Amino acid sequence: MLDIERIRADFPILSRKVNGHPLVYFDNAATSQTPKQVIDCIVDYYQNYNANIHRGVHSLSQEATEAYEDARIALQKFFNAGKKEEIIFTAGTTHGINLVASGFASHINEGDEIMVSALEHHSNIVPWQMLCEKTGAKLRVIPMTEEGELDMNGFHTLLSNKTKLVFVNHVSNALGTINPIKEIIEQAHKVGAAVLVDGAQAAPHIQADVQALDVDFYVVSAHKMYGPTGVGMLYGKEKWLNKLPPYQGGGEMIEEVTFEKTSYAGLPHKFEAGTPNICGGIAFGCAINYLLDLGMDKIAEYEDKLLQYATKELLEIDGLKIYGTSKKKTAVISFNIEDLHPYDIGTIVDKLGIAVRTGHHCAQPIMDFYKIPGTIRASFSFYNTKKEIDTFLNAVKRAKIMLS
Repeated sequence: MLDIERIRADFPILSRKVNGHPLVYFDNAATSQTPKQVIDCIVDYYQNYNANIHRGVHSLSQEATEAYEDARIALQKFFNAGKKEEIIFTAGTTHGINLVASGFASHINEGDEIMVSALEHHSNIVPWQMLCEKTGAKLRVIPMTEEGELDMNGFHTLLSNKTKLVFVNHVSNALGTINPIKEIIEQAHKVGAAVLVDGAQAAPHIQADVQALDVDFYVVSAHKMYGPTGVGMLYGKEKWLNKLPPYQGGGEMIEEVTFEKTSYAGLPHKFEAGTPNICGGIAFGCAINYLLDLGMDKIAEYEDKLLQYATKELLEIDGLKIYGTSKKKTAVISFNIEDLHPYDIGTIVDKLGIAVRTGHHCAQPIMDFYKIPGTIRASFSFYNTKKEIDTFLNAVKRAKIMLS
């Protein structure tokens, strides 16, 4: 079992107060908190070996390069990529998705079809709409059910030889639903379509094996995995990364430059133009090692207990409705209470020191499906406790009385 009190001591922010109350942080689906081990890693970089990487022969540059590439290897091992060159450092999930969308502009023709799901974050919708506008391709949408699951019959109906790309999240950020990505990948490959999976919400809870999944692209963000903001990862199969053109031009991604012609560097540098977020990449590797030390299976087991407990207790509140009732979920609960606006409830519980997310969670089509303006979303981490859930329950009940 996880030693929760010891783990909580690793997160300095959890000891602070908000509005005079102990902080209860239930906004982990937006950004997870950072353990002191990762914070120390960031401080160590700037204090002891801050330098540009790959280009320098001096000692600081070599130390920074080694630490950065060690982080790439840590990501390779965590996601079981076949080669470290298949791991591209990005500025986050959105950057990774746009990189792939930009690259496919030269591989998609008018009349082709690309497919997204109704459960997507805006960052896995808008880039593909933009791609369709550029190429004349048609966007197809896998429908969702009332339970917040993908309608797989609808998926099979939409899938055809015209389908060139399929994009789906591993876990819904708004509802917590775990999607059947293995089946989606297998069926998409049968018609020759490539698949990108948005793993931003899954990665803190589920250790994806990209080779076992046979996924073509998998994207994540460090700030959802207890690392810093502004850094992420794109995994891509080597064959696809070699087919796609560079996303940006500049230093680092070149082999040779003349005014007549430029040749590009090999993987992964082809997609890593300019000076990267060196410290962020190194800290991302540190966060990965922190998760592995705890054990991903133990994390999943503990967080599921929090989810089951909170779900049961919330449903005891009259007028409360949970959106997203799939049996396969991560520790996310989206809910509303009767005619009360989610923003009003969120504001009241914040005054009591509790951080939750309110609104459409960058997943407006989901809210339109349910015909609601948004939800209150409580998302849990392994450093949260049942006692904090009880505090949250009392705050929600108090908010309901105040607003009714």
